[in-house]
Amino acid sequence: MTSIESLQQDLQKQNDLYHELRQNPNTDPTALEEVKKTLGELKKALGQAQKAASGDAGKDAKKKERLLLKTAKGTRDYGPAEMFCREHVERIVKNCFTTYGGACLDTPVFERKDILTDKYGEDSKLIFDLMDQGGEQLALRYDHTVPLARYLAMMGGNNTQSKIWQVGKVYRRDNPVMSKGRMREFSQADFDISGTWDPMIPDAEIISLVCTILSKLDVGEFTIKINNRKILDGIFAVCGVPSEKTRPISSAVDKLDKLPWTEVKKEMTDEKGLDPTSADKIGEYVKLKGTLLCESLSGPELLETLLKDSTLTANASAKEGLDEMGLLFRFLGAYEVLDKVLFDMSLARGLDYYTGIIYEAIVQESAPPALNANAEASSSTPAPKKKSKKADDDEEIDESKVGVGSIAAGGRYDGLVGALVAASSGDPKKASKAGLPCIGVSIGLDRIFALVWPKWQKQGKRVNETMVYVMAAGDGLLEERLKLVKELRKAGVKCDFLAKRKPKLNAQFAAGEKDEVPFAVILGESEIREGYVMVKEQKWDMVNGEKVKLKSEGDEKGKKVNRAELVDWLKATPAWKEWEAFSQV
Repeated sequence: MTSIESLQQDLQKQNDLYHELRQNPNTDPTALEEVKKTLGELKKALGQAQKAASGDAGKDAKKKERLLLKTAKGTRDYGPAEMFCREHVERIVKNCFTTYGGACLDTPVFERKDILTDKYGEDSKLIFDLMDQGGEQLALRYDHTVPLARYLAMMGGNNTQSKIWQVGKVYRRDNPVMSKGRMREFSQADFDISGTWDPMIPDAEIISLVCTILSKLDVGEFTIKINNRKILDGIFAVCGVPSEKTRPISSAVDKLDKLPWTEVKKEMTDEKGLDPTSADKIGEYVKLKGTLLCESLSGPELLETLLKDSTLTANASAKEGLDEMGLLFRFLGAYEVLDKVLFDMSLARGLDYYTGIIYEAIVQESAPPALNANAEASSSTPAPKKKSKKADDDEEIDESKVGVGSIAAGGRYDGLVGALVAASSGDPKKASKAGLPCIGVSIGLDRIFALVWPKWQKQGKRVNETMVYVMAAGDGLLEERLKLVKELRKAGVKCDFLAKRKPKLNAQFAAGEKDEVPFAVILGESEIREGYVMVKEQKWDMVNGEKVKLKSEGDEKGKKVNRAELVDWLKATPAWKEWEAFSQV
């Protein structure tokens, strides 16, 4: 075992060296290759040593196998400090949901497998199957959209004009990139509008909601890429794409944010059998973008250009989609969010259930660094090597070459509820009769956390809501501390104390400072007799990248406050009001 442990240590050191060199742009390729070769030799040697050790299994049959304490692949724990930040993000999102008139829904984390199948296109392979559970084939939910559609279908598919939000975990058997918030278990916040409304009003409402949420979160500058499946389907039709290849070709187009056009075209022609001439025609359209933020066409100007394309507008689907975009731009102008929108003809969204408007929110960190550095990559740009399609492939992903991806995405899915109603009745005609128009958005809370948390740490923000730490000088005064704690909590003051009978004052201050509690309330024999307490306000700030406690202003012993007036005094302080404003965002 000593040999195996030694090899494991050497392997870890070599692995760390390899990643360090790979991320350094000045690394000599020859030196990197040598380190990689040594890494491979160590892995081989470790495997051989472990195999040899397993030959002694008979001798150690009665020995209990050592428990490996780690989370499952693609999952992680969030400590109290991280959870405080995550809850702040969730609180902002939920407040915006209710501000826009939403009502909360909760659905199970697992569904009948037949509910989820045939809804996600090529991504169906990422569904987490569960073993037979008492006669039911089950799977973990992939998103919140299909469970919502199932819920609406169970209600008869005739729900009128509702706004529903959900927040919870979803699951995908993808290769994770943990530092970018791309995991197998992750949290999404969804907002959906169902029912028959006047055209494009719910669509504009959803995009306005996304802009409101992202403006309140510390994610930096963001853009909402937007397109319409009807326009895309029309483009594919006029470019000669057979109807049975529409969704596969759409899935290929959706990769243009990660791959250069040459690689996407190769997938269309070599893997999916599309005629190269048709692929070239598609390329002319999907390279078009329009936004008020760029030097080229604005979104409405790009729309005008497309409306002048007689070949495209002759297609009924494309014409309907273009007219919808015209309405949408008008409404987004009224919402004053048009400057956040990028009309991007390459946006396709890979899921099969979308039928109209589609969109996704991106930030600078969304794209892989290589594409960020050269957004207009030339045709000679080498494409990243494709990973194995095996969902549980253990090949390591170079996280320095992977972006966060979109932080919110969604679209219109008018046929999903009706399809579920029809499937449950066995009558395909019911799909149109029971159709319930829907549109929604999914917000990736883990990806947003991956953007917000480093800034949270850098700014030295608090990670605990405790506002008062009750202390005692002298004999401990445990019962008096308990009485004061009860009084404060009853008045809505979040407070704590050191759970010892006779703690030293320095130990009590240290305990309060650990959580950066802004008010130390100190009891003493004389204070109890005379009906007052000493309150010491404490502040911290970032100095040279480290959190430092600032020197107290005024009397080092604190301020003398009448005990009966303590709660009102605390709530009148600037520190309390500042924290209250932050916590109620």
